[in-house]
Amino acid sequence: MEFHDRSAAERRALDAYVKLMRAAESVTAHLSVGLREAGLTTGQIGVLEALLHLGQMCQGELSQKLLKSNANLTVVVGNLERRGLVSRRQDPEDRRRVIVALTPGGRRLISEVFPAHARRITSRLAVLPAADQEQLAILCRRLGLGDDKV
Repeated sequence: MEFHDRSAAERRALDAYVKLMRAAESVTAHLSVGLREAGLTTGQIGVLEALLHLGQMCQGELSQKLLKSNANLTVVVGNLERRGLVSRRQDPEDRRRVIVALTPGGRRLISEVFPAHARRITSRLAVLPAADQEQLAILCRRLGLGDDKV
């Protein structure tokens, strides 16, 4: 089926999806430059930032919070643990649960890196007026939840 043979709804959805993905990849590429300087990936800074702002948590909860598969998060956390930035321990009340926490070195690194990362995000999104940024956040949340009742 050729593009022009598709329904208006399908063309509109595909067009929006392509633009959403291109925008996300562009912003991610822009932010990755600063992260590489700190030796971090976008997944790693997500874990460190969540732990900094939310405190230690179960690896499964962290996976849900970051919208990462358990397998992917296990790799990311393992790499951070090898660098001494996070620690993992079994929950004494439920040995199936693994608790992830920042180490002092991890806290130092994310405390140093995050302010510049936040400034780069702010700068990149400044191409949109404040009201558009707020609307984008609402639309992305609604799309991410797959629900129009947000």
